[in-house]
This record gives sequence, structure tokens and C-alpha cells, in this order.
Amino acid sequence: MITETELVLDKIDLNILRLMQDNARISNADMARELGMAPSGVLERVKKLEQKGVIQQYTTRINPVALQQKMLAFIFLKANDGPGCTDTAEALAKIPEVQEVHHIAGDDCYLVKVRTYDSSTLVSLMRNNFSQIPNLLSTRTTIVLETVKEQQQLVIPEN
Repeated sequence: MITETELVLDKIDLNILRLMQDNARISNADMARELGMAPSGVLERVKKLEQKGVIQQYTTRINPVALQQKMLAFIFLKANDGPGCTDTAEALAKIPEVQEVHHIAGDDCYLVKVRTYDSSTLVSLMRNNFSQIPNLLSTRTTIVLETVKEQQQLVIPEN
């Protein structure tokens, strides 16, 4: 397990993260030029950021409409899991259409983000998948009409 002390980032680390977050396909040579460093030094830093778990994964962001996944919904779920029990969260996370699972405070236990093709596939998902999870007590679904902003990028502090 990485400790917070090991996750302390200096100005160069933050600049590398900023560049990579803007373009994960940026080459070492381009980063080195931008940062005024040797490519080997940049590569070493990137590898350390990966090893520490700061850089967790490289992904491609695909437009959901291109795959006909036009329905975006957030589902609040109540479950009778005991404290510290992760069975429901793990079961939700295994469903392919579920993009995010958050254990939340308040009246509900979980907030789940799902993408489906349309309302009928959303209903099917809830009937065929969610209903199979034994600890679920209730759901409350909010359907997104329009997305104004959606991003995964984090605010990287200026150091």
C-alpha cells in the first residue's frame, strides 16, 4: 500500500501529469522538450508515477453516441449491507453497463452511473441485473436529458 508521504509530488511531477492528462499519447521526447529535461529523466519520472499508483491507467475516451449508448442515468440504491460489507458494490461493479459505483452517505447507500442504448435497455438492465443482487432494497433513477460537461480530468495544482 502506498502511503501519502510516498505520493508527494513536486513541480516536475505535476507538470508531467498536466501534459499527460491533456494528451496521454504525448511522446517522451515532446514532454522532455516542453519541460526542458532529458527524455530519459522524463521516462524515469513517468515510470515512478506509474509504480506509485499516481498514474493508474491509460484509456481512450469514446463518444457513447458512436456506440448508440444514448441513455445516461444515475441510480440511487438502498441496500441492507452491513457496515464494511462490499458484496453489493462488487456485484454492481461487475455489470458491464455500470460505469461508476459510489458508496455514499445519506438516505441511499450507493450511487451508480449507467449507460444503455435507450429506456427499454435501461429497464431490462434493472430487471435482469439489478434485481439479481440480493441485498438491494430499492432504486431511484434519474435520467440525464442533456450533458453539459463530463470529464475525468482532475484539477492539477500549480506548484
